[in-house]
Amino acid sequence: MSTATLVLTAAGSVVLLLFLVMKARMHAFVALILVSFGAGLFSGMPLDKIAETMQKGMGGTLGFLAVVVALGAMFGKILHETGAVDQIAIRMLKSFGERRAHYAMGIAGLICALPLFFEVAVVLLISIAFAVARRTGDNLVKLVIPLFAGVAAAAAFLLPGPAPMLLASQMHVDFGWMILLGLCAALPGMLIAGPLFGNFISRHVSFNLPEESSQPDVEQHKMPSFAFSLALILFPLVLVGLKTIGARFTAEGSRLYEWLEFIGHPFTAILLALLLAIYGLAWRQGMDKEKVMQVCGSALQPAGIILLVIGAGGVFKQVLVDSGVGPALGNALTGAGLPIALACFILAAAVRIIQGSATVACLTAVGLVMPVIEPLHYSGAQMAALSICIAGGSIVVSHVNDAGFWLFGRFTGATEAQTLKTWTLMETILGTVGAIIGMIAFQLLS
Repeated sequence: MSTATLVLTAAGSVVLLLFLVMKARMHAFVALILVSFGAGLFSGMPLDKIAETMQKGMGGTLGFLAVVVALGAMFGKILHETGAVDQIAIRMLKSFGERRAHYAMGIAGLICALPLFFEVAVVLLISIAFAVARRTGDNLVKLVIPLFAGVAAAAAFLLPGPAPMLLASQMHVDFGWMILLGLCAALPGMLIAGPLFGNFISRHVSFNLPEESSQPDVEQHKMPSFAFSLALILFPLVLVGLKTIGARFTAEGSRLYEWLEFIGHPFTAILLALLLAIYGLAWRQGMDKEKVMQVCGSALQPAGIILLVIGAGGVFKQVLVDSGVGPALGNALTGAGLPIALACFILAAAVRIIQGSATVACLTAVGLVMPVIEPLHYSGAQMAALSICIAGGSIVVSHVNDAGFWLFGRFTGATEAQTLKTWTLMETILGTVGAIIGMIAFQLLS
């Protein structure tokens, strides 16, 4: 088929996806599967290959991510139930003081969100922002914008978050470089989009505190120490980083090299972190086996829904790749003379604005650019930089088709207009700053 037809198929698929999710109110999982069938048919794929390609897309996406998300969900839930997450947030506030509480909220959000899903982190931490606002008398906007910026930065750029882990696995990225460049993008992005922008926008927009708001219901004397809580959250990242650094100083194929590869794999790192949280923290606090089972089981319920949507996004991505739609659109964009890093950002941003989901934007952008960049044989570090560009594009201009938009409004009591002025601008600043850092890193590493 002609390039124009394939590009129109891609555009039409995304428009149809938007219609099904926003207007027809179809569940994102069903809509993605349906649109994938349509993209395969209209792109001229052999009928007997469509279902086979979809199966490959689902398996290829979830084969890695299902284990990471499931273990990560249980790990994060255990940390919450034992008070480790709350301990970090409270210590940050004490260290920074009430006058700089907005910086404390941003850093607490960034750290505490590492083992948690975005929605879970918001639910667990938002009450701290309410309590601080009551104590300091600050405009709630000044505190919740940094909190959401920290949580969003962790979800977008930092391992072991589902989106960056997904990008790392799909683009064959070196995990150590992903951690390093993710930090380089997340920290300045959070500071600019969070405390600095929050302080500015709080002069123009104000939120009222909810009638009932309190600190997390965790007894102070039962909480683990701040040092131990922080060490638990950073433990899997240290193992992954140790593999990347240590492997450079050991002979490939040696016994030590194999052990570093083994303990630094995300499967092993997060599993060991989970076991340490259960046996080194939960049991020491007196949590019995039945309670541990209940906590882990409850953590898997939201994870299952997230995984299904991510898997369906992988199906759509694979159909775009195998049908030729992805290569055609990717080549058309790069053929326009755009630098590859900028093209990654624009593709992800376009899909994000049209259909709302950051995860689907990441997967779709990967499907569109991988056929173009694979033959160029970029290094793992360069691929990490391109992944950061895609991650940045996948969170910009959040509006009414994004669940995060409504989540922010629900917890803060903001109107749609206020949410656009605060949340939408914060996400756009965060994604743009992160992507710019990814582009700079790509140039420096080239």
